[in-house]
Amino acid sequence: MLDGDGAVNLAQRKLLVLVLSILLVTGGSLPNARTAFAREFGFIRDAEIETTIRAYATPILNAAGIDPEVFNVHLVNSSVLNAFVAGGQRLFVTTGLLRRSENAGQVVGVIAHEAGHIAGGHLARMEDEMEKLGTLAIISQLLGVAAGAASGNAGAGAAIGLGGAQVAERTFLHYSRTQESSADQAGVSFLDSAGLSSRGMLQFLEILSGQDALISSRQDPYLLTHPLTRDRVAFVEHHVEGSKLANKPMPPGFEEMHRRMVAKLDGFLDPPEAVLRKYGENDRSVAARYARAVAYYRIPDLDRALPLIDGLIAEEPRNAYFAELKGQMLFENGKLADAEPNYRRAVELLPNVPLLRTELAHVQIEMNRPELLDSTIAGLNEALRVDRFDSLAWRLAATAYGRKGDMGLSNWALAEHNILIGQPRAARALAERAMKQLKPGSPAWLRAQDIVTQPLPRNGRR
Repeated sequence: MLDGDGAVNLAQRKLLVLVLSILLVTGGSLPNARTAFAREFGFIRDAEIETTIRAYATPILNAAGIDPEVFNVHLVNSSVLNAFVAGGQRLFVTTGLLRRSENAGQVVGVIAHEAGHIAGGHLARMEDEMEKLGTLAIISQLLGVAAGAASGNAGAGAAIGLGGAQVAERTFLHYSRTQESSADQAGVSFLDSAGLSSRGMLQFLEILSGQDALISSRQDPYLLTHPLTRDRVAFVEHHVEGSKLANKPMPPGFEEMHRRMVAKLDGFLDPPEAVLRKYGENDRSVAARYARAVAYYRIPDLDRALPLIDGLIAEEPRNAYFAELKGQMLFENGKLADAEPNYRRAVELLPNVPLLRTELAHVQIEMNRPELLDSTIAGLNEALRVDRFDSLAWRLAATAYGRKGDMGLSNWALAEHNILIGQPRAARALAERAMKQLKPGSPAWLRAQDIVTQPLPRNGRR
């Protein structure tokens, strides 16, 4: 996969990273693969949207016997419609799927289906199936699927998947269809146990079934990774028809959370002019004002953005995400001293959300006030206790420790940061330096030692 001058070109790199994300089921290191995927396709970190999806998932996970505390949500910034589980209990969902969904029940249905894959051990079974069919054959087929999704060219996928992969493809896709039916059956069972309607799952399948007549290059990748059959749709239809929960509304707040999630994504991802057309001034709903506030801030027009967010805060003074957005508006327009109290308010309202603590630490470090360093470090330590895979939090911690003059902890934190951004050689050098500065046997020294002893990639230059 090299171009003429020996360098991997952009399209090939994107393709390779997509395949690596699929091949996480074979036991690859998630932090490195996740970081590579983030570089190419872009992860979105948003405390409100991640919390919304977790709220949707929690009753389903409990019904499935999956611990919600070890379930991770990753938002992929892509307009395509897709969701999948990989690398254990990790849900990857695209912004395209969330924005395409028409109600909370459809997202809940997708989560239930993916929980069916986790509970059914399908990731482990997929690994076994790969081993039986032959690694090269199945990777060839996955390359074909990824190429078709990445390039929009079904021919490109077919070309990569030629040869011995044809037999593997037939067997693997048949196995995948079996998994899909099994995940549907488990998913509706989990929804029933949680007291939730399966109608949203049916609606989502109907959206997909409307693409059957499209050529492969125009279908959403969800159909490539989740083969759809008429039997699957018929099964869920039959279940909904016979369910006492079919017409039961989603739990209180779910639909409003969905409206705000979609509005926020629209506000940040669409051109501001398009957002303002979609969410017109006559629409006084919270979601519409939320979207307009984001659009005006992005123009940037704080004279219109701030009154909108202030109005929302006045209506919902305990909404941490409104306070967070106001802090972001002010921070990114250079008003650091005004931004900091808003981020602090968000953390006070939701102290267990690590991303909010990281955002507060970021503005405090940019303010460069020595008297804030101790509280900044304490906040970052708490954020990293909950989410140690946040590379920004490690980088901020390195800066804070450095300003305190504690270079051992600073170098260790910077080593952790480099591990997460895919720079293992730099991480090892920093960890070696940290070990000379830290107290032998201390927790940071032991973790630095772990980094030093990690094997380096044999053919990598980083």
